[in-house]
Amino acid sequence: MQPIIRRFRRKFSISAPRLSVRPHVPWYVRWAIAAPFLLLIGFAIWWAYGSGLELAGFKRNQAEQELNVLRERVQFLEAENAQQANQLAAYERQGQIEQAVNIEVDAQVRSLNEENARLKEDLLFFQNLPLTGAREAELSIHRLKVEPDVLPGEYHFRMLLVQSVQQRGRQFEGNMQLVVNGEQDGRKVVLQFPQENSPTDVASHQLSFKYYQRVDKVFKLPPEMQIESVQVRVFEKGMQEPKIKQTVAVLPLS
Repeated sequence: MQPIIRRFRRKFSISAPRLSVRPHVPWYVRWAIAAPFLLLIGFAIWWAYGSGLELAGFKRNQAEQELNVLRERVQFLEAENAQQANQLAAYERQGQIEQAVNIEVDAQVRSLNEENARLKEDLLFFQNLPLTGAREAELSIHRLKVEPDVLPGEYHFRMLLVQSVQQRGRQFEGNMQLVVNGEQDGRKVVLQFPQENSPTDVASHQLSFKYYQRVDKVFKLPPEMQIESVQVRVFEKGMQEPKIKQTVAVLPLS
């Protein structure tokens, strides 16, 4: 009974704890009251920041204008750079075309000069050719040359076939054969052209003329083969033995 009385006295006597009553305020009301103060503080901070930049010599509007000018300048320079790159590419292509044309023209001029020199040699040869062919053979070989060509293993072969005065006017039909003597891997090697298994090569060695025929062709050997001499054999159609043959030595490249 005593404990109950003590609790009752503590609760309702002067020493009892104070009771406070507060009104309930919704959260959106509190935010509505605080929002203007927050906006005002943010504006004050922004104004202070801008004022500090202006005091330091930085003007925002002027900076934005200069930035826009620089952007426009960059765009202009990029467009101009692209245009100049296109022009440079066009000039390079034009230069390459002109260079190719010059190379082709030089090659044609060189070829024409060589052809002109051969024609002069032919003219000089026929001017000096004796009109009396009593001591001449029916068929003769003149200006036989074998020289290394541009690529390794390639050789340029030239000669002039001429019929004697008595035989001129009669159609000569036949073929020619090249016998190449050389050395490869320390042993003697003999190669013949045309190769029998190449119909195109056989056809290119056919001969047909009345007065004369100039032969100008290129044959290819193994690059490691050292050529010593070349013998040309001319066969008349239907004959097994050569009508004429001649051998020329080939000097090695220096």
